[in-house]
Amino acid sequence: MSAIKVNCENIEISNNNKICIIAGPCQLETEQHAMDMAGKIKEITSKFGLGFIYKTSFDKANRTSLKGKRGAGLDTSLPVFDKIKKELNVPILTDIHNAEQCSIVSKHVDVLQIPAFLCRQTDLLVAAAKTNKIINLKKGQFMSPWNMKNSVKKIEHFGNDKIILTERGTFFGYNMLINDMRSLAIMRETGYPICFDATHSVQQPTSMGDISGGQREFIPHLVRASCATGIDVLFMEVHNSPKDALSDKNTVLDLNYLERVLNEAKKVHNIFLELKDKYGEHYITHEP
Repeated sequence: MSAIKVNCENIEISNNNKICIIAGPCQLETEQHAMDMAGKIKEITSKFGLGFIYKTSFDKANRTSLKGKRGAGLDTSLPVFDKIKKELNVPILTDIHNAEQCSIVSKHVDVLQIPAFLCRQTDLLVAAAKTNKIINLKKGQFMSPWNMKNSVKKIEHFGNDKIILTERGTFFGYNMLINDMRSLAIMRETGYPICFDATHSVQQPTSMGDISGGQREFIPHLVRASCATGIDVLFMEVHNSPKDALSDKNTVLDLNYLERVLNEAKKVHNIFLELKDKYGEHYITHEP
């Protein structure tokens, strides 16, 4: 299938272009923190000439425990999204969790994200599709990459072909995720841009009892591997002080390391693009 381009403001997301970066804190904490983070990440991504979409969540509806911080909420967050877009000229991505939120949130953001646990929820997919916004569809930890085409078809049915597919790890027994890099190539067969979520991929779900653990030291390894395999978008949750993050403190990337990680990502991805131009992406077929 021919590659489909997705345009977000002035950013072209495609497999013939530089990687686009989706980055930001797990959840919106305060207006000032959001502005500071968006501004700093924009400054870093600009050094590498990479497109940047700011991500943050107004509600984390799937916390392990009732004690977990869920976010600032819809009423508080939407004006902050507007301010970031207006003052920093940065596109915004946020999660949605039910069909009713889609039409409300879509007026304030550029990308609607379908959480991995909800990637098969028909009512949510249909409502998101009808907004005609870009949809970042995360592959469920329980889903095979080839079955994601069924969720894609639900969105396409309502005339929306602005889809990004995201790999964020697959359950490997209890409290562990692994990454099968083949899934990036398999999901690319849909024709849509492919994203790799490097920070959720190192998560160890509920491994610490009432919160999830993680192995953030492996983030750079997975970033290099995914860029070498071939992605169009790199997703990372980033925080200036991970130990103080209100959620996902064990997996978010420290802002201090972002520049180095992006430097490596761009270099590896450039090699991928060079090899793809020379040899093609699929030069070995399944046929005998």
